[in-house]
Amino acid sequence: MKLRQKLFWGLLLAFGASLLGYAANNAESSRVQASAAETRWVEKTPSLETAANYRTAVFAGGCFWCMEPPYDKLTGVISTISGYAGGHVLAPTYRDVTGGRSGHLEVVQITYDPAQVSYETLLEVFWRNVDPLDGGGQFCDRGQSYATAIFTQTERQRKLAEASKTKIAATLSEVSDRPIATDIRPLNSPGFYSAEDYHQDYYLKNPLRYKFYRKSCGRDSRLEALWGGRS
Repeated sequence: MKLRQKLFWGLLLAFGASLLGYAANNAESSRVQASAAETRWVEKTPSLETAANYRTAVFAGGCFWCMEPPYDKLTGVISTISGYAGGHVLAPTYRDVTGGRSGHLEVVQITYDPAQVSYETLLEVFWRNVDPLDGGGQFCDRGQSYATAIFTQTERQRKLAEASKTKIAATLSEVSDRPIATDIRPLNSPGFYSAEDYHQDYYLKNPLRYKFYRKSCGRDSRLEALWGGRS
């Protein structure tokens, strides 16, 4: 009996130790991911002198989690912030926006150095990461809050956006007779609102969940079918 009790308690202690080890590894993994997001921000934080020359661009491309990565990898992009724009509700929450009553779209705000990367390049990256033929949302995310749009802040941005839309329409006319559903509109008041903290750098903080969501949503397969090999 005593031997069986010793074995039982020995196994219980070993199991408990393994659980603690798993929790520690999990915590360390989360810490490393959060550190990566923080490091990316710190590395790109500008000095006050250079910040005055930076510009911003605002694009709606469906789920904002998926619109940060293609811009974060660009030289000249200082930061990306997931947020909301285009609606009438002040200080909207994620629930307000996805509920469809705020008028806002999920967007990403890109701060960039025009001396290193042009607005035209940002537009090219935008088009290649959305399905502009879909007017009902993007991929598995349906509804007005997931629609695509380019929010312009200057007359120059508007003209460049219109020219790029015309070019994209010609390119995609080879595969579909559907019109481009992406709106081009001014970033009017109330402007851009940053989304909740847990949405920022989601692909860095939660890589497994992000990859699972992206794959199951069919984003990459649709983008490849639409854009693969097209210039």
